[in-house]
Amino acid sequence: MAASTAARSKLETLATGTRWGEGPAWLPAAGRLRWSDIPNDRILEYEPDTGRTTVHRSPAGFVNGRTVDPAGAVVHCSHGRRAVERETSAGVATIVDRWEGKRLNSPNDVVVGPDGAIWFTDPPYGILSDRQGHVAEPEYGGCYVFRHDERTGRTTAAVTDMVHPNGLAFSPDGRTLYVSDTSVLHRPDGHHHIRAYDVTPSGTCARGRVLAEIEPGCPDGFRVDEQGRIWTSSASGVQVLAPDGARLAEIPVPEVVSNVCFAGPDLYITGATSLYRLADRGTWL
Repeated sequence: MAASTAARSKLETLATGTRWGEGPAWLPAAGRLRWSDIPNDRILEYEPDTGRTTVHRSPAGFVNGRTVDPAGAVVHCSHGRRAVERETSAGVATIVDRWEGKRLNSPNDVVVGPDGAIWFTDPPYGILSDRQGHVAEPEYGGCYVFRHDERTGRTTAAVTDMVHPNGLAFSPDGRTLYVSDTSVLHRPDGHHHIRAYDVTPSGTCARGRVLAEIEPGCPDGFRVDEQGRIWTSSASGVQVLAPDGARLAEIPVPEVVSNVCFAGPDLYITGATSLYRLADRGTWL
């Protein structure tokens, strides 16, 4: 049963002024929230202790989604450089920018799997216009979800049956990969759903199926909590889904939501123009 209205935590607006905010990730070592303002080609950071927002990097290569790897380094997706990269105190290094000798489209979101492999989506959004990247032609003729094994240097196409794969996340046990398809943004016959895939021990994906249709809007980015619940973006706010896709709750946000991330019990939310925080997100369930 959902919590009573009186018990629910309130949505806070922390920063504003982005043209399209994306890719929030909590940096535990720094105690900061890092996210992107893609069209303005800058990376921002929010400091909870001071309430300050600062520019971390600009120009930034039209960076979109990011995650923190087991060593504490930030792994992010660059639309501008059409690459997945790792940023440390020493600078930014390319992890992967090609598959079978051809350039990637524009890596969009990224997660690290239970075995340390890097999984990322590769829709065309960074090459369709200069707003979030640079206009260019696709080279491999599709939009796939890739798995990159840094130990072997091998990149494999793990999911090839989606139109525009976008957000992705693993279930807590690592056995299910969730991927959103947001092709409705550019195609009248496109999708606005989250698909689920069984992950095999060898790192391949099987039994792809639609888990949930997200309305209004589409499921751009999302994260999965310790109980396996999916916290996904939509046009009206953040929707919370059970592992079977049933909707458990909806948190209204005053603009289109692009993505979310967790910081302990708190939920950080990126919208088109602003960064929000929902303290103690569990009060909504």
